[in-house]
Amino acid sequence: MKWQRETFALFAMCAIAGTLIACRHSQRTTITLSVAASLQDAIAEVEATYHRDHRDVEFRNNFGSSGTLAREIEQGAPVDAFISAGTKPMDDLQTKNLLAPGSRMDLLRNSLVLIVAQDSKVTGFDDLAGNGVRMFALGDPASVPAGQYGRQTLTSLGIYDKLLGRIVLGKDVRQVLTYVETGNADAGLVYATDARVSTKVRVAAVAPELSHDAIVYPVAVMAGSHNLEAAREFMAYLAGPAAQAIFVKHGFTMAKS
Repeated sequence: MKWQRETFALFAMCAIAGTLIACRHSQRTTITLSVAASLQDAIAEVEATYHRDHRDVEFRNNFGSSGTLAREIEQGAPVDAFISAGTKPMDDLQTKNLLAPGSRMDLLRNSLVLIVAQDSKVTGFDDLAGNGVRMFALGDPASVPAGQYGRQTLTSLGIYDKLLGRIVLGKDVRQVLTYVETGNADAGLVYATDARVSTKVRVAAVAPELSHDAIVYPVAVMAGSHNLEAAREFMAYLAGPAAQAIFVKHGFTMAKS
């Protein structure tokens, strides 16, 4: 009978262990983020660092233009938090009371740069009106903050009207980068952080700061989040020293620095 008792005890221990493992697995939290396309490399590294100390937290990312992401949230997309590349998309959500109270903060800043192929003869904005630029890539100003900043810059410099008819619009800033990388556009406007990730383009000029609105990345938890506390904790982490170091490494500056 002794062996039966020992066998029963072994089965009981296995059952308990299995239950504990199942409970731990069921307690895992998946945070769904809508993130501006220009952040996809940096945020992936931040999430990996966060996950090392928070094994029960996973991430599901939806990258795209900030305006499009905001519209998806308005239409009921199940999103826990939003990181925008401009204030207007976040303002629109706040106006509709879709942000969790007190969760919004300005996180990052960026700069806008003119990019061209490595062998291009374009050296600055003055060259855009010439025959050397057949197609110019710009994020769609209707939904892409980089496109809005870009149109402001080109208008401020007196170039926008001269480029009409030669502008190809990108659905987000990474598509603009791809257009220039592949030669489908001779030049384009992207964030400085996007230009850093490509070896196929070079920065011909930096847009003057006063030629466009300040490039600010606000973040916020969504009022309809099913993981409010977990999302708030991660948003707080984004403003902390570990995440800041990663953002700075990728070329961003902190909004409050």
